[in-house]
Amino acid sequence: MRTLICGSIAYDTIMVFGDRFKNHILPDQIHILNVAFLVPEIRREFGGCAGNIAYTMKLLGDDPLIMATVGEDYQPYAHRLDKLRVSQQHIREVKDSYTAQAFITTDLDDNQITAFHPGAMSFSHENHVADASEVGLGIVAPDGRDGMLQHAREFAEAGIPFVFDPGQGLPMFNGEELMNFVDLADYVAANDYEAKLLQERTGKSLTELARSVKALIVTQGAKGSSIYADGKQVDIPAVSPANIVDPTGCGDAYRAGLLHGISNDFDWEMTGRLASLLGSIKIAQRGPQNHELTRESVADRFREAFGTALW
Repeated sequence: MRTLICGSIAYDTIMVFGDRFKNHILPDQIHILNVAFLVPEIRREFGGCAGNIAYTMKLLGDDPLIMATVGEDYQPYAHRLDKLRVSQQHIREVKDSYTAQAFITTDLDDNQITAFHPGAMSFSHENHVADASEVGLGIVAPDGRDGMLQHAREFAEAGIPFVFDPGQGLPMFNGEELMNFVDLADYVAANDYEAKLLQERTGKSLTELARSVKALIVTQGAKGSSIYADGKQVDIPAVSPANIVDPTGCGDAYRAGLLHGISNDFDWEMTGRLASLLGSIKIAQRGPQNHELTRESVADRFREAFGTALW
């Protein structure tokens, strides 16, 4: 059985400004703000939550299915997925639109100014879970609002267990909608900030939310993560990375580990440790899809970090 990843495909254009924004933005002139930043350094990354998760799962030897909507500028990403041998069967091109993309300008203090264009992502509801066959597990990752609501409902109606991963899309939903996601899902994954916002909007504590699902996973960056399942809390330590280069995409690498562990019937400690390790491997590389690994290298790193065998 395969894992269906419902989420975004996106391009990230990152530009580096060789100075500090504060030197060029006058506080008393913000009402007439008109600035231009020279960015001699620029790079374009393949991103989007669905693309990022599928990338790491493929490296682990899985065969994920991406369900996403893209624009007429999709061809470079299509070529990349062809090279990776990731199925594009459920990636729908929307005419007269651009693929979702973020334009990020970073200064020397790591401050960022970001413009995000959702583009074709807003049409994600045109894809349907029922269109995919032989699916045994799914995830609803950040995507168009209507698509996230629809795909959660369709997973539940089809009896396919799935992870609800609201990510940066969480603010789009009110408390009632978020609680509905939780009730439909089998698993919920969030970082510590998202988990706090989820509690605030639903009026439920982590313990109460955990009772509604098989497992609630909360990541805490360098502090590790916690998995609330079967009435217990499993604390997962962070794995020290070789270098700290770029956190972009670490959460998606972690979720690839979750999905791999769930689909292979790992216990929660093993699943969480694999997810933690993958996040550590990713953070040592720039961009969300530039880390390299094999099953063998992951097994070696896992034994080194935890003293036990993975496979």
